[in-house]
Amino acid sequence: MSVDFVFIDSGKGGIPYMRRLLEICPAAECVYVGDSKNFPYGEKSKQEIVNLVTELCQKIIQRFDPKAIIVACNTMSVNALDELREAFPDVKFVGTVPAIKLASSLSQRRKIGLIASNSTVHNDYNQKLQQEFANDCTIISRGDTELISFIEKKAYSANKQDILDACKNAADFFAKSDVDVVVLGCTHFLNIKEEIQEAFGPDIKVVDSVDGVVKHALQVVDIDFFKQPVNPVVIMTDKNDL
Repeated sequence: MSVDFVFIDSGKGGIPYMRRLLEICPAAECVYVGDSKNFPYGEKSKQEIVNLVTELCQKIIQRFDPKAIIVACNTMSVNALDELREAFPDVKFVGTVPAIKLASSLSQRRKIGLIASNSTVHNDYNQKLQQEFANDCTIISRGDTELISFIEKKAYSANKQDILDACKNAADFFAKSDVDVVVLGCTHFLNIKEEIQEAFGPDIKVVDSVDGVVKHALQVVDIDFFKQPVNPVVIMTDKNDL
């Protein structure tokens, strides 16, 4: 079996990225793998993350022979993307990193918020992004394990008010910080982006990396846009299912 793309995440976070790609290119053949057994990745060490993702990708390559693997997880990407490319030089990897460049282009106050996993927030990669794209901005970061866990375990069955309530602590934090743009630095947040934007209010613009990641993925893979859609979408909750 060979597919166009395999999306990987620690759980449900990458689903909006796969959904967006299929909206643009319904002919793409996609598989989704969520390693929920080892969720949350954001509380693990860099070496633990590298080991887990390397093992996961080895199984994916053997079973699905993908044209590209989309690492639809900021924590996986900032910690393990270089190691994955070194371990599997014949495979195309597309990473997901915080949209600092986009936020900088939109911020008027030059104060940018970043909400992500603890691992992503404390990773040196964010400093590189800031130096390259937002060196005149202040970045105020929030590691929000609680909200990420809520999205993974409860958001799909929660009502809107429950989701808004879950966002309140983050909304209060960024309101006090006087930021005018907040970067969603964990793919899980895309599952409740509308509610996050509503909770944060009209004075804060919420941004993400989904369009940039999808655009790049389609650029690195040669897809016949006119072939008949097949779309074998497989959602796995445990990499041991591979």
